[in-house]
Amino acid sequence: MDSYELAVLFHPDLEIDLEKAEAQVAKLVKDVDGKITATDNWGKRKLAYKIAGHEHAVYVFYTVEMPGAGVKTLNDALNITDEVIRFLITKPDLKAIAKAEAMKVNRDKRLANADDADDDDEEDSDDED
Repeated sequence: MDSYELAVLFHPDLEIDLEKAEAQVAKLVKDVDGKITATDNWGKRKLAYKIAGHEHAVYVFYTVEMPGAGVKTLNDALNITDEVIRFLITKPDLKAIAKAEAMKVNRDKRLANADDADDDDEEDSDDED
């Protein structure tokens, strides 16, 4: 099973009753032998440009594990779903994510070492007075 990221823009009127639309997306993912591992709901946001006459949409991001053959089926099913204004299925670059995490850890270590060096310098200058 491969890992995918699914970004879905739901109809703005669904902000109050989003559970039904999310359940429908979960069912579509399950129908292609996949499972949703994480969900991130950003809520109602303004769109960069009008889509189907709407200026706002409810943004929900899913992390999905499913076989590669299920991507086309999920794509076709989301295309005809009324609640979905737009969607995007991407495969995350795991190497780039791992590299970014490693760089963040290195940066944090450098900053911690720099803070320790600054603290030492301040103590030395206090002793000279």
